[in-house]
Amino acid sequence: MKIAAIASAVAPTLLDRAIARIAPRAGARRLAARLAFENLSRRAYDGAAGGRRTDGWRTPGTSADTEIAAAGTVLRNRMRDLVRNNPHAAKAVAAWVNNIVGDGFTPYAATSDPALNKRIDELWARWSAECDADGRGDFNALATLAVREMVEAGECFIRRRRRRMSDGLAVPMQLQALEADHLDESRIEASRADGGRTVRGIEYDQFGRRRAYWLFPDHPGDVGATLAVTRSSVRVPADGVVHLFRRDRVQQRGVPWGAPVIRALRDLDDWTNAELVRKKTEACLVGIVTAADDAEQGIAPSVTDSDGKIIEQFEPGLIAYARGAKDIEFNQPAAVAGVSEWLRTQLHIIAAGWCIPYELLTGDLSQVNYSSIRAGLVEFRRLVGAIQWQVVIPVFCQPVWDWFIEAAWTAGLLPEPVAAVEWQPDGFEAVDPQKDATADLMEIRMGTKTLRQAIAQRGWNPDAMLEEIARTNADLDRLEITLDSDPRKVTQQGLMQRNPSDAGAVN
Repeated sequence: MKIAAIASAVAPTLLDRAIARIAPRAGARRLAARLAFENLSRRAYDGAAGGRRTDGWRTPGTSADTEIAAAGTVLRNRMRDLVRNNPHAAKAVAAWVNNIVGDGFTPYAATSDPALNKRIDELWARWSAECDADGRGDFNALATLAVREMVEAGECFIRRRRRRMSDGLAVPMQLQALEADHLDESRIEASRADGGRTVRGIEYDQFGRRRAYWLFPDHPGDVGATLAVTRSSVRVPADGVVHLFRRDRVQQRGVPWGAPVIRALRDLDDWTNAELVRKKTEACLVGIVTAADDAEQGIAPSVTDSDGKIIEQFEPGLIAYARGAKDIEFNQPAAVAGVSEWLRTQLHIIAAGWCIPYELLTGDLSQVNYSSIRAGLVEFRRLVGAIQWQVVIPVFCQPVWDWFIEAAWTAGLLPEPVAAVEWQPDGFEAVDPQKDATADLMEIRMGTKTLRQAIAQRGWNPDAMLEEIARTNADLDRLEITLDSDPRKVTQQGLMQRNPSDAGAVN
């Protein structure tokens, strides 16, 4: 059919035939050019083609901010409802948070002065334990909450709260986590005298840089807590606010990470409830005693129990009686096959929408082995690493560190208002610790990985770890203890290492 269509499209016209009679070569070139043009036009994107299959497919060219402004609140509220009531949505959020944050992010001061580094690290440890303005946890607990809000609701705000020295904090500064609802989206100002503008609660300067946020001091949805809830927003400078969200496009706000599968999760809930009702119905094996001839009853038909009460609903094992009955009939529940396969397929779709492995979403490890689960986790962990190093650390952790150093310097606790830092996320647990340790050992021996890199990948500070090893070895030597795990004295096979001073001795 396609060949016939192309042939008809490039069939010689009357003009082609006239030119061919006068100049055959020119006519042939003209016909070849028309054929080439038809081939090029037929190589367009199929996804942009029209027809019955694409009728009703709306693809507006609006910006990401326009789409988020129209749907962001609904997406956020629906996702929160799913996380509250849908176990798969709750598990997906937990899987992301556990892998991104884990035990937390650990900073290590990286100035040129080792003594100053130790002093800063000790000060951070003291401040981290009391940094939450709500008093509910330390810095890592706050990071967990912020990342959870980012995954579930799309974004989270962290506000800096300056404190007085008399408050007794290690550093006079705390952090307050605010949900996305605290942003006053009704605050819009198209243009200001200084060239700036305010768009849905975010104020920009004339160059498009964020200058301030308009935030509600109290959650606007806190309708039943107290009459003292503040309903008017206040202007908070942008240098005192962290706006944590993942950018999927050039956008100013975030959306829930599970947005592509919100409908799929809801439909799965509905299907699960319907399937449960069907199973209960199947379990209701009911017997009804009926009459051979309705004329013998002489009264309006009804079904009663043994006490003569009219039955309006069935229960498993029920036997109902009809007036003037002479026969008994049982219902025939029908079983439906393929339920588990369909459910597994839907969960695969939901896992893909959340960008997490199916096994993490469901906990179903029945169809994996070491190689397959490790291959799946490698890709997921690369994605987690990208979120850690491209979103959480630069957008959340680093600004908090800068606030901490500035506040400590202002309080006279540090000599400079700026200090370099190295962040260390929590390391991933090995799928098979023995195989992973063997692989690390081979890479270190080959020179493709250093010992410091191997330690850092486990989530530990290489300097602190090496110092601990040195102290342990010194204690062992002082006490004249030789352990089988000491590579200085015992080989991997459990044999004593040869003393270097005996290198020239003759056995």
